[in-house]
Amino acid sequence: MTTRGLSLSGAVALSVGVAIGCGTPGGPGGQTATGPAPVPVFAAAVRPGTIQLVADPSPLPAISMQDLDGRTITTDDLYGKVTLVNFWATWCGPCRAEIPDLIKLQARYPDHLQIIGVSADEGPVQVVEDFATAYGINYPIVMSTPELNRAFPGVMALPTSFIIDPEGRVVQTHIGLINPGVLEQETRFLAALDLDITVDIVDENQHGLLVNAAQATEIPGLDLTTLTPEQRTTALQRLNQEGCTCGCKLTLAQCRINDSSCGFSLPLAEQVVAEIVGDSA
Repeated sequence: MTTRGLSLSGAVALSVGVAIGCGTPGGPGGQTATGPAPVPVFAAAVRPGTIQLVADPSPLPAISMQDLDGRTITTDDLYGKVTLVNFWATWCGPCRAEIPDLIKLQARYPDHLQIIGVSADEGPVQVVEDFATAYGINYPIVMSTPELNRAFPGVMALPTSFIIDPEGRVVQTHIGLINPGVLEQETRFLAALDLDITVDIVDENQHGLLVNAAQATEIPGLDLTTLTPEQRTTALQRLNQEGCTCGCKLTLAQCRINDSSCGFSLPLAEQVVAEIVGDSA
């Protein structure tokens, strides 16, 4: 993302429509229409005083999804709260690392925040259900669908989190493991719980580099659609772990996404896939 050089205080940002929260705006320990603002989960040292929101937020299209318990969630259900849509998978190490923080945020802000986990697992749903139970996940989990992939385009790595304001607009996208203090500050500002937070208005960049703490799900130049779900999962795990030999000090997945013209990473990635297919024969 590139900064436009515009910073707004909470009160001004609300007045120009960057975000509309629920209840009565307040400071860090302010009062809302439903009572005192929740005490922050994370220490002040990890909660930045400034957050970034995109200049031209995209309205979320009408979508419908069914969680693991069979409940239907639609776009209409999300209005009035901040929504964090988190694309993840059970095999993704960074995803597993951030889930405890997401659980804490959902527990602290039940009236202001709705987290929805979108599992990119391609194996049996039971695996995801067992994982959610073992981790004590307290927010809805849905399985990835073509409809959700169209509504949230450009997910090339896990975890990827989309922040949606109470008016149903996508105001920020985070790729990779993110400081949970940032997520909390975004929630508190967008829900009008803490208007002392400063907002930088930035241009959205759909072609950002793959950060280190992310697991790629799509590899430029490599067709993984012919693999079985088990083969694809194994391939992605190896491609996100094994290093490229071009000198970039990145994994094969990172090198392919950050520099698709690299002449080393593609043959090595193809070799990984060939080995996996051969082992399964």
